[in-house]
Amino acid sequence: MLLGVTQTAETPAQGPATPPNHRPRLRPRIHRAWFVAAVTFVTIIGAAAFASLPGLLIDPLHSEFGWSRGEIGFAVSVNLALYGLTAPFAAALMDRFGIRRVVAVALTVIATGSALTVVMTAAWQMVLYWGILVGLGTGSMALAFAATVTDRWFVARRGLVTGILTAAGASGQLVFLPLLSWLVQNHGWRPASITVAMSALVVVPFVWLLLRDHPADVGLPPYGSEEFKPKPPPVTGAARRAVTVLFRAARTGPFWLLAGTFAICGASTNGLIKTHFIPAAHDHGMPVTAAASLLAVIGVFDIIGTIASGWFTDRFDARRLLAVYYALRGVSLLFLPMLLAPDVRPPMLFFIVFYGLDWVATVPPTIALCREYYGADSAIVFGWVLASHQIGAGVVAFAGGIARDVTGSYNTVWYASGALCAAAALMALLIRSRTKAESADLLNAP
Repeated sequence: MLLGVTQTAETPAQGPATPPNHRPRLRPRIHRAWFVAAVTFVTIIGAAAFASLPGLLIDPLHSEFGWSRGEIGFAVSVNLALYGLTAPFAAALMDRFGIRRVVAVALTVIATGSALTVVMTAAWQMVLYWGILVGLGTGSMALAFAATVTDRWFVARRGLVTGILTAAGASGQLVFLPLLSWLVQNHGWRPASITVAMSALVVVPFVWLLLRDHPADVGLPPYGSEEFKPKPPPVTGAARRAVTVLFRAARTGPFWLLAGTFAICGASTNGLIKTHFIPAAHDHGMPVTAAASLLAVIGVFDIIGTIASGWFTDRFDARRLLAVYYALRGVSLLFLPMLLAPDVRPPMLFFIVFYGLDWVATVPPTIALCREYYGADSAIVFGWVLASHQIGAGVVAFAGGIARDVTGSYNTVWYASGALCAAAALMALLIRSRTKAESADLLNAP
C-alpha cells in the first residue's frame, strides 16, 4: 500500500552487519520509492527534448547546407543505434558507480553534443556531435535507467511504475516539441539546439541532490517488500558483465524473439514516425508547426497508453498484450499514406490518437518478460533488447531518408513498416511462458 499506517522498524536479513546509516528506519507514510520514481520521471522529461528535435532538423539543414535527407538520416541513425548499444553498458555501470553518477554524466554529455551542433558546417560534424555524443549520452539515459530504478526500488506495482517512467519520454516530447517547432519556424534551428542543451544541464543538480541509488541508502526495504535488503557492493567489470550477460541470453530463444519484436518497435516509432512524420507531412503541404503539434498529441495519448499498458501488464499475459499492440500498430501504419493532407482532418486525428495509445505501450510487457526469464540480469538483458530497438530505429531513419531521396515519397516505408508490425505480432505469440524452475535453469546456465 502507498499509505503505511504502521510505524515499525524493519529487521535486516541475516548476514554481515550493515553500516549505521544503512540500517532500517521507521517506515514513512509515503514510501521513499515514490519520490525516487518522481525524480526519475522528471529527469527523463528533462532529457527527452533531444528526441523531439531530429524530425524538425531535416528540412532546415537540407535548405541551409544542401545535405541530402540520407546524410541527415545517417546522423540520426547513428544517434539511435548508439542510444541502444550504450544502454546495456549503462545498466552495468549503474551497478558499478551508482545511478546518480551515471545519469549526471550522461546529461552533461547530451548538453555538450547538442550545444556543439550550432557551430557545425559539415555533415560529418553532425554525425560526431548529434550522432555520437548525444547518442552516447541518451543511451545512458535509456529505458534501462527506468528498468534499473524499478527493479531496485519496487517489488509491488512494477508494471505500473514501468509504464509511468516510460511515459516520461512522451511527456518530454509533449513539453518540448511545440516549443522547439516554434523556435525552428521563427528563429531557426540553432536556438532549438541550445534549448535542448540547457534543458539537459538544468536537470543535473536536480539528479545529484535528490536521486538515490538504492533503498538501503535511506534505510528502507523496497516498496512492496517487508524484508530489508542491504545495499550490494559495487559490481566491478561493468563492460565484461554486460557482454557476459549478452552471450548467456543469446543462447536462449526468448531473447531473440524479444529483440526481434523490439527492433520492429523501434523501426515503426523512433525510426519512422519520430524522424520522418514531420517532413512527410510537410511534403503534403502541412505546416511544420501543425505536424509537430500532431506529434505532441501522440505524446499526450502515449502517456495514457503506456501507463494503462503497465496496469495491464500487472494483470494479463504480456505475450498477448504485445501481439495485440503490434497488430494494431501495423494496421494503423497501412492507412497513414491515405491520411496525409495539407490540413489536419478528422481521420488524421483518429490515427494520431490511436497510434499514440500504442506508441511505447510495448515497453512494460517487454520488461516484464525480460524479468520473468532473466531475473537479476533483466535490466542488462533489457538493455540489449533496447539496443535492437534502436538499431531497428536507426535502419529505418536512414532507409526512410534514402527512400524519400530516391522515390520522392515515404509511402514504401509506411507499408513496409506495417508489414513488419504484423510479423512482430506473430513473434510475440511464439514466446513461451516458463515456470520458475525453468527460468532458474536458464539463468544459471554456464
